[in-house]
Amino acid sequence: MPSDALLLSPTGVVATIVAVLATAACVHRIAPAARRHNVRLFVLLGIFLCTRVAAWLLGRGAMTDTQAVTEAIAETLGYFTIVAVSGVVFFDLALPGIGVRAPTIVYELAMALLYTLTALGVMRRFGIQAAHLVTTSAVVTAIVALSMQATLGNVIGGMALQLERSVRVGDWIQFDNGTQGIVREIRWRHTVFETRDWDTIIVPNSSLLASSFTVLGKLVGNETVRREAIPFNVDNQFSPTQVIAAVEGPLRAAAIENVATSPAPQCLCIDLVREQRASMATYAVRYWLTNLAVDEPTRSRVRSQIHAALKRAGIPLAAPPTAHWLDQEEGATRKSLRELDLERRLHAVRVATVLTPLHGDELTPVAERLRACPFAAGEEITREGDSADFLYIIVSGSAEVLVDSPNGRQKVAEITGPTVVGEMGLLTGAPRSASVIATSAIDAYRLDKEAFQEVLAKRPSLGDEIATQIAAREATLQSRRDGGEPTAPVEVEKARLIDAVRRFFGGGARS
Repeated sequence: MPSDALLLSPTGVVATIVAVLATAACVHRIAPAARRHNVRLFVLLGIFLCTRVAAWLLGRGAMTDTQAVTEAIAETLGYFTIVAVSGVVFFDLALPGIGVRAPTIVYELAMALLYTLTALGVMRRFGIQAAHLVTTSAVVTAIVALSMQATLGNVIGGMALQLERSVRVGDWIQFDNGTQGIVREIRWRHTVFETRDWDTIIVPNSSLLASSFTVLGKLVGNETVRREAIPFNVDNQFSPTQVIAAVEGPLRAAAIENVATSPAPQCLCIDLVREQRASMATYAVRYWLTNLAVDEPTRSRVRSQIHAALKRAGIPLAAPPTAHWLDQEEGATRKSLRELDLERRLHAVRVATVLTPLHGDELTPVAERLRACPFAAGEEITREGDSADFLYIIVSGSAEVLVDSPNGRQKVAEITGPTVVGEMGLLTGAPRSASVIATSAIDAYRLDKEAFQEVLAKRPSLGDEIATQIAAREATLQSRRDGGEPTAPVEVEKARLIDAVRRFFGGGARS
């Protein structure tokens, strides 16, 4: 007899189509990660419509067994489609909406149970006794279970992994052989890992449960954080307090990508070594990594920060104890290296526009007093409001200039080497008028007040000449800060700077 189910009526068919389309649209917009479930919806809907059309065509003639079977199949597929829609709405839309995410295997088990109950209900509707099927299939089920022990073990393992949540999608795992990978999927039979080399490892769930592994890091909020350590050695002539202060402060001030600001990076003295000819201390920088996928690139950035901080502080990394035999050739090499270094320093002085008034015989004393001060990307070169009596000559690299304004911190310029920053501190000792943040690796030198004062004592008018050069630029910077026209004409700014230079150097700048 033909089915009189509402689901097979035109209204029921249209309602099913609307339900599928509406659910798929919501998933596409709200839960993009669950879009794969839309495929199941459309496949079931397509087969349902095909069988419904086939049943309608068969129904144009006399009732036949074929039509009855086709209608039974169509009705079953229609209910399956409704069950699939309900599962997507509940597991992919409703539960995540209240902050609950069910494990994949719970979703699949629930759907399997609903499909089974739906099939049994339709069979009963058409007069098929499900109890007879269950009884006659018991022996077959036992035989299948014995022949699929390994598969069942993997399935049970997958259930245990997801229900216990000992391993979750997104966790980083390290196996006993040292291989590390992120969990991409936990399926019924296996778990999928993606290594740092983008290789895919498929591990049977039963094998995963039977082996030991390490879940890397700790889940804090929505991100996994793991402590990393980078060791380095420094000669014992430098005190631990001095080394720690030189490294830890810049590391905490710099905004290093994928390094947590809380807990803040630490620099620790790990060991003091005095064996045979070795005399050095071992230190380590500890920081908390927030993205385990980029561990090595982050280590490289932190090492760059450590190297730049030590070099600015004049603290070299410890060299291994070796015997050095100096002969004429090596002595000549060292001499040539010193000459090359002096040439680089002279070049830095020449390209510094603020020092262009210097004459040829005045360049070398200034160059010899320059101090190498490299910066890594993200480090603060100057901070607005800080007091300082030195400038930086940036030979290469780039940085951005930021000022505080009523609208917050704003970028007013981008600078690229060769250039100079902080000349007002050198000339007048005034607080920094802007913050300068390195946007790439910076090769720079630092010129202190004492070194500049030696040249100024020989030619007192030099301070006035340099103050004249920077008056226009300072007036422009002030106008940008205030968001309007310069607050003082360039000539007034020039007179103010010259007077400040003379007072800062105790009258040494008077002509």
